[in-house]
Amino acid sequence: MGGAAALEKLVPVLLAFGGGVLLARRRAVPAEASKAFADYAFLFAVPCYLFGNIYTADLAALFDWRAVGGYAAAAGLAVLVVALGAAAHGMREPRALALRVMAAVQVNTAYFAVPVFITVFGTAAPIFPVLLFQVCVLSLVVLAVMELGRAGPSAGGPAARLARALGSSLATPLVLACNAGILLNLLAVRVPTVVLDGAAFVGASASPVALFALGLHLGGLGLDVRGTTREEMALIAFKCVAFPLLAWAVCGPLLGVRGDWLAYLVLIAAMPTPQNLFIFAQRYDVGVDLSASIVIKSSVVSLLLLPLWLRTVAT
Repeated sequence: MGGAAALEKLVPVLLAFGGGVLLARRRAVPAEASKAFADYAFLFAVPCYLFGNIYTADLAALFDWRAVGGYAAAAGLAVLVVALGAAAHGMREPRALALRVMAAVQVNTAYFAVPVFITVFGTAAPIFPVLLFQVCVLSLVVLAVMELGRAGPSAGGPAARLARALGSSLATPLVLACNAGILLNLLAVRVPTVVLDGAAFVGASASPVALFALGLHLGGLGLDVRGTTREEMALIAFKCVAFPLLAWAVCGPLLGVRGDWLAYLVLIAAMPTPQNLFIFAQRYDVGVDLSASIVIKSSVVSLLLLPLWLRTVAT
């Protein structure tokens, strides 16, 4: 895919995202409205899209275990590198370490990867296995560390904290929709066509609404480039450049993943830091300003690098 072709694929992404930025900057739409659009996408539209597509998918083709295993191995190696790097620079507090690992390794699936994949590839199906791995493994580990690090009698014992972490990780609409689609698919339960049509209708709005919400959010907050710290630059560089290269090295030359799946995994790894990072930081009162800055700046950097990654994975 040449540079011009990559840019053509991204025109709808830039239109929805840029429209949000422009309207927020001109104050035609209040930036605070981004939460309502984002909630609609996260709680309703994206789950509808995921459920319908997983239910009708060929699960044997969808879950390429070599590809998913390769991505998991790359993510595990990335976690180790980031944790050791942070510890080497004097970071010892477990919750702060977990937050930085999440910033550098987890990806924005609902608001960024899904709309980009729908626009570029016509489907977000390759994201489903990675989404489940991210939520059921990576997020669960981060939440467990956060919960165990909470202080005060109201936090409860270790068992109660781990139960909260497990519930918080598995009870999100995205995971429930994925699991429901997989279960009904495996059991060959017939879902009425009218339900699937309705899910498809709502799901079709997930991509533009999610991108528009992200644009509104970024347009309202602005971008303080001069105030970027070295730690922020290091985490963003790892997330947007080093992690995709690591995913390519582990999945491709090392494990022999080829073709479309290698392109999918590299592009997924190149997605920005998820907005959940900021939500976790607020909830557990750790690294709030750092989280907000990384979410915003990694989104901009990822968007700017998308044509390059698209051209690279297509060669």
